[in-house]
Amino acid sequence: MSDPGARGPSVPAPPSEPAGTVPDVPTPSAPDLPIPAAAFALAAMPRPPVAHPFPPSTGTPPAPPSEPAAVPTAARALGGPTGLGTTALSLAGAGAVAPSEPASVSEPAGVSEPASVSEPVIVSAPAIAPDPQRVLGGPSGLGTAALSLASLALTSHRPPPEPAPAPPAEGQAVPGLYHHPVPEPDPVRVEEVSRRIKRWAEDEVRLYPEEWEGQFDGFSIGRYMVGCHPDAPTVDHLMIAARLMVAENAVDDCYCEDHGGSPVGLGGRLLLAHTALDPLHTTQEYAPAWEESLGSDPPRRAYRSAMDYFVRMATPSQADRFRHDMARLHLGYLAEAAWAETDHDPEVWEYLAMRQFNNFRPCPTITDTVGGYELPADLHARPEMQRVIALAGNATTIVNDLYSYTKELASPGKHLNLPVVLAERRQLSERDAYLKAVEIHNELMHSFEAAAAELAARCPLPSVVRFLKGVAAWVDGNHDWHRTNTYRYSLPDFW
Repeated sequence: MSDPGARGPSVPAPPSEPAGTVPDVPTPSAPDLPIPAAAFALAAMPRPPVAHPFPPSTGTPPAPPSEPAAVPTAARALGGPTGLGTTALSLAGAGAVAPSEPASVSEPAGVSEPASVSEPVIVSAPAIAPDPQRVLGGPSGLGTAALSLASLALTSHRPPPEPAPAPPAEGQAVPGLYHHPVPEPDPVRVEEVSRRIKRWAEDEVRLYPEEWEGQFDGFSIGRYMVGCHPDAPTVDHLMIAARLMVAENAVDDCYCEDHGGSPVGLGGRLLLAHTALDPLHTTQEYAPAWEESLGSDPPRRAYRSAMDYFVRMATPSQADRFRHDMARLHLGYLAEAAWAETDHDPEVWEYLAMRQFNNFRPCPTITDTVGGYELPADLHARPEMQRVIALAGNATTIVNDLYSYTKELASPGKHLNLPVVLAERRQLSERDAYLKAVEIHNELMHSFEAAAAELAARCPLPSVVRFLKGVAAWVDGNHDWHRTNTYRYSLPDFW
């Protein structure tokens, strides 16, 4: 279902793919996530198989989107289903009466690139919530004893992960960093996302000059998005996340940091760019000037195009949620810029507060859109869910601080990151400050996992559990991308 808000000029339809290109492959309708994504000891199942080579496209246009099912209120959702055999499933308390979760959720029609690449995917949810003992206890049978959620829901760490396939030779994890190995991202999907995102960046939004091409390739966006979203039903869904990630990185580079960015005047640039995400509603006299401004620089072209694709596949509540988190991100950019202009050296707690806004939060918050389903707005907005998402964003952002530490030290000017702030404020050596930052990351990760486990135990609705597992998959995939991206990152010699 498209976002009804005014979008300004629409993005031109992408050109047809040349003959012989690789069409998309839908995965099974209810995919599960690999074992490392079971961050809170939920039942773990293998990654859904992906058939190769891709079957030829039929050329049939996608069906129109189905009307979304009514979103339950918080009391109804937490009350659980009703009917024969569901008495024990009430989450809202004795005597609560609530209808069951809809039998199925129709995904909004995807926007293919090209238009005939993939068929629409329908993700079905169970008509009745599963027995709590089965959800909280995890699977049964030989070799499943360690997967019990009931015994681990309130603990501060996960059980040891089961062995994953051997990681590639390049890339080393930060010693002592709490993380989980993930399976190698599907190479066919990685190649296809990489091909499509470069075509979008070059041909549709003219994102970078020729001399930046190596940096774009070195970002490895295909590996990044496939690793972070293992339950995405199609490559079209992965492209939603890929475009938004590239657009956000372009704004950061061109407005704030590496490629001509400056704290001076940043607020004005960010506000105008934000109107590409959250459209301006103005008079007829001034609307054309705003519409023309959306194509005035690469970051705004990227924001506008990526958001246009996103709202075609997202529900209105998912789109509004994303806009909110992007406003949070821009607020974090402005705080860091203000400190740079006033030569303010933040306290450690101030830096961590800034990083809760200037962080990866917009990425995991769209995990359901990329997965082809929707976490209802009232469940996403619950304080317990917001805490899980915030902790995930905070932990993954410290991962970025740790892996980009040497890169930022070698760059001109002063770059704030957690080890630098710790060294200044705690009077620590560079090595001790870096190791302290690792400890802070690990505590955030344990808090994230404990909060996710507690929420899954209290509200074992299928959409909640799947969303929590998707956020955990994003956390693990984000670390794996940082670990393996030796083009961008290298570790300090502290061990």
